[in-house]
Amino acid sequence: MSKTRYDSQQLNDLVLQMMETELGGEQVYRTAIRCALNPDLKKEWEEYLEETLTHQNVVRGLCDALGLNPDTQTPARLVVKHIGESLVKAMELAQKGGNPAAAQQVACECVVHAETKDHANWELLGRVAEAATGEIGKALKAAHEAVEQDEDHHLYHTRGWWRELSIEALGMPAVLPPPEEVRNVETAIGASRAEQQRTAML
Repeated sequence: MSKTRYDSQQLNDLVLQMMETELGGEQVYRTAIRCALNPDLKKEWEEYLEETLTHQNVVRGLCDALGLNPDTQTPARLVVKHIGESLVKAMELAQKGGNPAAAQQVACECVVHAETKDHANWELLGRVAEAATGEIGKALKAAHEAVEQDEDHHLYHTRGWWRELSIEALGMPAVLPPPEEVRNVETAIGASRAEQQRTAML
């Protein structure tokens, strides 16, 4: 069975978007950490920040493998940069509102937005890695394997934090840390099961 073909120029564009997403993610986490009130959440985000810095180096390695300058700007990358900067500004705006709990909730929402894009990037890269051959294929597969589990963790766990903090803000019983954290979920199925079991954890 022949390998599926892919557009190499679009792959280059994706990798440059990934570079910007990881750079923007660093600033999102640095700002979110300043908004965090819950010590468990703050610790979680500090770990994610360190992992994001590692992911930056992984993407730089991908740029080297593809012969790309990691600083190259493209129209799509500029959009990613704009969104990342907007998320940081949203958290700063929330901090100025004088309600620290609300700012923490906004920070969670902003991290979910950022990680949804980040997770999608790596998922797409994984698809190309399945189709790619030779040295490029090896580089894509190695990068994907190094980061995929981190990205699952970042998205599903922070989504759980955002849900439970939002439920708490509505004056209803919340599960903190969230079920996703307690059960250390790493997949979409695991996250769904953890959410379904939250009532039993109240």
